Amino acid sequence: MTNLLILGGNGKTGRRIVRRLRSAGHPVRAVARTTGHLPFDLGDPTTWAPALDGVTAAYLLEPDLRGSGDHRARIPRFVAQAVASGVRRLVLLSAYGVGEAGDSHPLKAAEQAVRGSGVDWTILRPDWFAQNFSESFWRQGVLSGELFLPAGDGRTPFVDAEDIAEVAAAALTDDRHSGQTYQLTGPRAISFGEAADLIGKATGRTIRHVDVEPEVFVERQVSHGVPAEVARLLTGLFVAIRDGRGSPVSDGVELALGRPARPFEDYVAETAAAGHWD
Repeated sequence: MTNLLILGGNGKTGRRIVRRLRSAGHPVRAVARTTGHLPFDLGDPTTWAPALDGVTAAYLLEPDLRGSGDHRARIPRFVAQAVASGVRRLVLLSAYGVGEAGDSHPLKAAEQAVRGSGVDWTILRPDWFAQNFSESFWRQGVLSGELFLPAGDGRTPFVDAEDIAEVAAAALTDDRHSGQTYQLTGPRAISFGEAADLIGKATGRTIRHVDVEPEVFVERQVSHGVPAEVARLLTGLFVAIRDGRGSPVSDGVELALGRPARPFEDYVAETAAAGHWD
């Protein structure tokens, strides 16, 4: 029986993966820095061995995108220890654009470590999560009625975290995903303005996207405690969307699951019905 380890087990993708795997009868160990029955911190290698004990497949993510050497090395070090401990399958949550990025990208070394691990691997490169509108970064803007983001009228194919989780669960348990790098997006690209309109119609409220200058956005992020280099990285992603260089629509979800990706409209309808924007 496969023993599965899920890093970030209480996060947007992690908890959804755990739910799917457990409902299918797989033994799962979910760990996170702030919750879980096992103390685990990716920044503290003394917590790794108990988490890896008896594990044969693992879902990996790097929650801190600061580009310092210590942070870039965390996943590679964890991968080495995981393989030495008997893990034989790795699934990495990466991001759109990492393949073309330079070595300074905080996830580049993680991808290289997984590919060079000598065990089965799958890499997931999703676009922006649709759930950012309801569970984290942009929820407060939705609730206040104004989303201040430097994305202009650019379009991007937001991907549902449920799709990401389903692909990850399949990759952890099915040999056919070994050696695959899946670009995960929604079925069509939309602007933040259109996203705001769709959410507004579903909730019966006025919500609008307000374009801001990149420098202003960086300053606002830093004032809210975001490390400066992370703020600049995120701002660059929005500017890429503004300039028409966002993620292209990909068929990665369909390649992995044999069905189309979930439309943004379905996510909005379900989220509104569940009261997450009340």
